[in-house]
Amino acid sequence: MTYDLINSLTFARPELVLAILAMAVVLGGAWAGERAFVALSSIAVLTLIGVGLLAVADAPNVAESIFNGAMVVDGVAVFAKVLIGFAAAATLLLGTDHFRRSGERRFEFPALILLAVLGMYVMVSAQDLISLYVGVELQSLCAYVLAAWRRDDARSSEAGLKYFVLSAISSGLLLFGSSFVYGFTGSIGFEGIAAAIAEGGSNTGVLFGLVLMLCALGFKMSAAPFHMWTPDVYEGAPTPVTAFFAAAPKVAAVALMARLLFEPFAAIQDQWVQVVAALSAISMVWGSFGALMQTNLKRLMAYSSIANMGFALMGLAGGIEQGPSSALLYLTLYLPATIGIFALILAMRRDGAAVETVADLAGLAQRRTWMAAMFTILLFSVAGIPPFAGFIGKFLVLRSAIDGGLVWLAIVGGIAAVVAAGYYLRVLASIWFAPPAPEMQGASGAIVATATVGAALTIALVLALGQLESWAAWAVGGSF
Repeated sequence: MTYDLINSLTFARPELVLAILAMAVVLGGAWAGERAFVALSSIAVLTLIGVGLLAVADAPNVAESIFNGAMVVDGVAVFAKVLIGFAAAATLLLGTDHFRRSGERRFEFPALILLAVLGMYVMVSAQDLISLYVGVELQSLCAYVLAAWRRDDARSSEAGLKYFVLSAISSGLLLFGSSFVYGFTGSIGFEGIAAAIAEGGSNTGVLFGLVLMLCALGFKMSAAPFHMWTPDVYEGAPTPVTAFFAAAPKVAAVALMARLLFEPFAAIQDQWVQVVAALSAISMVWGSFGALMQTNLKRLMAYSSIANMGFALMGLAGGIEQGPSSALLYLTLYLPATIGIFALILAMRRDGAAVETVADLAGLAQRRTWMAAMFTILLFSVAGIPPFAGFIGKFLVLRSAIDGGLVWLAIVGGIAAVVAAGYYLRVLASIWFAPPAPEMQGASGAIVATATVGAALTIALVLALGQLESWAAWAVGGSF
């Protein structure tokens, strides 16, 4: 028992560091108030980068079960933790700069980000139904508060309320589905569930429970038809918070779904694959066509994220051979462009107020050439236009679907990608060819740097594709 505890604490160092630093930020903020906002936020950014590197340093050669089987440290967990840590650090950096400039310096922001990331780390390492639920709810509780960050703003309050109410329904679905799985298998551990299914085969109760859990996780990753919260929350929440929602939680939800599907329910893949494929197809179609009608950039990016989660689910539907690795690679290639786009949206300020519509980008190329160039690169990448990273990501998940026998899903994905290119090109047409809108204020160094790094990574990651594929194969090979 002592050895298990010591071993568990050793491999859970990233989670322990996050928990300790989050508490330290809360105490420091309560003592110093808003004066310490920048210092505490800087510490939180360094912590998130540090725990990402620590996860790599602590990566075991073989999967390590910790806390008496409640969690596991393996390749998928390490890969996801690195993505989550760096995505959260980038969005926290944007938020620190934005809230400092807008006078909304509250120490709760870095504390909530750290606690949300802690919940995501538990999610991607979960090995039983209880740790899975605890991780999901810790992340979600922080997200509710972040969405309603501007208490005196009607849109932000509405975003937080809608997110809370609808997420409560998804939490109920997750618990209800978990209770069915436990009731029909007699186990809450993933190994026990897998053994029960292998011994007795699947039954209606187990499948019903799994479908409910998939619906709940579909809500967390904003997959259609469980996406109804996404456009309003993306528009109403402060832009740095929206950037956070569009990045780190997506990785955690996809990694958790991959773990759930390919560990306890791997033996019945032929029965759940059509559910995942349906979620993928509906998300791609609804997200792509829904975005065509948007004039607000944040709502447009909300529908874009719905479609992109459909592509990630397409990778999972392809099966164990390429599915998990293609989904992880897709997210790796998708994140830099998404964060970069939100950095540029943050840069759009006129007369001290934020501007967020496509019309506000009119003629941007004539006034801010660097901003227009960054927008072009990042939008091309998210649209999946070669030679940028987004094209490689879409190619990998389409190949996974075809190899998994889901040719119809690959065709739907191809059509959705063509439709999506239409609304991205509409934004670029406004940037390059419309008469110039009034001049906007200059952007801060943090925003410029984040957007520039995001654009650079859309090219650099393509050049490093071979190494990324090797890492993803190592991660999946040691986990499933």
